[in-house]
Amino acid sequence: MRIGIANDHHGIELKKEIIDYLEKNNIKYINYGCDEKNNVDYVDYAITLCNGINNKEVDLGILVCGTGIGMSIVANKMKNIIAAKVNSPGEAKLAREHNMANVMTLAEYTTNLNEILDNFINTTPSTEERHRRRVEKILNI
Repeated sequence: MRIGIANDHHGIELKKEIIDYLEKNNIKYINYGCDEKNNVDYVDYAITLCNGINNKEVDLGILVCGTGIGMSIVANKMKNIIAAKVNSPGEAKLAREHNMANVMTLAEYTTNLNEILDNFINTTPSTEERHRRRVEKILNI
């Protein structure tokens, strides 16, 4: 498994924490994000990461901006992407399990980061027909 990470100027410190987690857990990653505090457009970084998923460079994506909302909006406009704005470990698990999210968006000041990452990366999407049916409807919009 390979994880893509992208951030705007707000998410630099949180991205460093995510990279530490991935390295400690021997998970490969690609950093598509900004590494300087200069004001940048989150839209560009979200598109780059989602293209990485669609080009099969990475399997899952994590996007970080000030609130996680802008990144989520952009990602959900991209083909084959189901992005979930996550605030808690439970939401991370359900985003993967029930919604089959392949992108998680986080706010700059996220708490319970390790547990959120564990749940998002290690949860297998459900095989239940009701969840698959709903996700297919989303992907066909």
